[in-house]
Amino acid sequence: MAYSGRGAADNGGRWNRPGIHVVYASSSLSLATLEYLVNIESNELPSDLVVIAARIPDDIEVARVSARDLPVDWRSSPSPVNLKKIGEGWLRKAETAVLFVPSAVIPEENNILLNPAHPQFARVLIGKPTRFVFDPRIRGTQS
Repeated sequence: MAYSGRGAADNGGRWNRPGIHVVYASSSLSLATLEYLVNIESNELPSDLVVIAARIPDDIEVARVSARDLPVDWRSSPSPVNLKKIGEGWLRKAETAVLFVPSAVIPEENNILLNPAHPQFARVLIGKPTRFVFDPRIRGTQS
């Protein structure tokens, strides 16, 4: 069910409450890895992870949120309610299928929200799952 928005709907996220379908992605695999690491509870990293890359065609319109336009506490954990209002407002307006948002982990980089209900979402090119293995020097992976 990758790229369905179901995970975010089941659990909520920084930019949405539970019950709201949205796809969370990162602009690079390294940022996605850091986002994953800060959001897991255990020191034990799974050995069965996959990465599924996507490409957004250049002619799909995107919206952007700048860190300077966010509340002072936007990087807090748990995330402030105002961020959920921003994400859900973007979803409700449905003006674009793609929203670039700053990463709370590395604010100079972007995470990407995708609206699976938007007509342009069907044009996002979703790749095949490929195995992802953490470097053994990362916590919890050395034997």
